[in-house]
Amino acid sequence: MSRVGKYRASDKMADLVVNNYRILLVMSRFGIALGFAEDTIDEVCRKHCVDTNTFIAVVDMLLDNGIAEPDSSSLSPESLLMYLHNSHDYFLGFRLPGIRRDLVEVLGKPHDNLTKAIMKYFDEYVEEVRKHMAYEEETVFPYVRSLIAGTADGSYNIGIFHKHHDQVEAKLKEFKQILIKYYPGDSSNEMNSVLFDIFNCEYDLASHNDIEDRLFTPLILDMEHKMTQNK
Repeated sequence: MSRVGKYRASDKMADLVVNNYRILLVMSRFGIALGFAEDTIDEVCRKHCVDTNTFIAVVDMLLDNGIAEPDSSSLSPESLLMYLHNSHDYFLGFRLPGIRRDLVEVLGKPHDNLTKAIMKYFDEYVEEVRKHMAYEEETVFPYVRSLIAGTADGSYNIGIFHKHHDQVEAKLKEFKQILIKYYPGDSSNEMNSVLFDIFNCEYDLASHNDIEDRLFTPLILDMEHKMTQNK
């Protein structure tokens, strides 16, 4: 049963996944495995120690269900941190290396100047993504954990992150356009398959940034405000 609007905790997780295959990525980033039989979203989340409201908020945002901005006070910073951290692992440890391997296979050898330029552009892009996510892992996430623990010293705030939050998918869009416009190869099926993966990765990265901007940042702002009030 598909529905426009916000999903309910009482909906079956299997129905959600069958009707929206992108939810498979959401599940893995929350540490949720398959095999949940007839369990509801709430039951599955509870079994995996995931906050149900946070899971549903991420799902609705990724599916663009036309809901209002969620109440940040209803979200769990711990669950959202887990989701974002696991997303970083997915992009850097699986998705982008996989695209690179497929590119090398399609482009083949010997490497002409165009091929070398393509690989150089892609590798530079991946390095940008790595730096972007390393900053979050090494600076932003430890700060949020200190907020959760009540030990933040006020030397940092989420506004610093938000002000400099770059959109890491933008250069991937440029890379995709370069391949479409200038790659002269004969192996259209193979290259088209790589391009399909790049399109999906671009969409996924944009969704990742959207969650950071519309869920994560407002949640941390709310936590900072409460901390200030309690002083």
